[in-house]
Amino acid sequence: QVQLVESGGGLMQAGGSLRLSCSTSGRNLNYYAMAWFRQAPGKERDFVAAISRNGGTTDYSDSAKDRFTISRDTATNTVILQMNSLKPEDTADYYCAADYEGREWYVGRRITDYGYWGQGTRVTVSS
Repeated sequence: QVQLVESGGGLMQAGGSLRLSCSTSGRNLNYYAMAWFRQAPGKERDFVAAISRNGGTTDYSDSAKDRFTISRDTATNTVILQMNSLKPEDTADYYCAADYEGREWYVGRRITDYGYWGQGTRVTVSS
């Protein structure tokens, strides 16, 4: 069982930046494909960004591309989502997801691609 813990959410003005972190204990996240999803109030959970096991492949939603960066910090066993140029429409609960993946290069965009989820961290962007 992989227990993921997100941190770094909060309240930010439009145009600002936030750095979300996803960590776990007892498991090496380098064996897992990782992703961030978000869910705004009253809406479905949507894909934001994903990174492969080896970090060499990343994928972003159209709304995240050019503003958000997903990365791995192998030293701390953490996956980071750096969010810049935040907009009010980025307001949502952000969820970290993981899936044990044999393919080092694979990334997935679907909720069903990931078997482990965190509890979420709330991001609120004011205009």
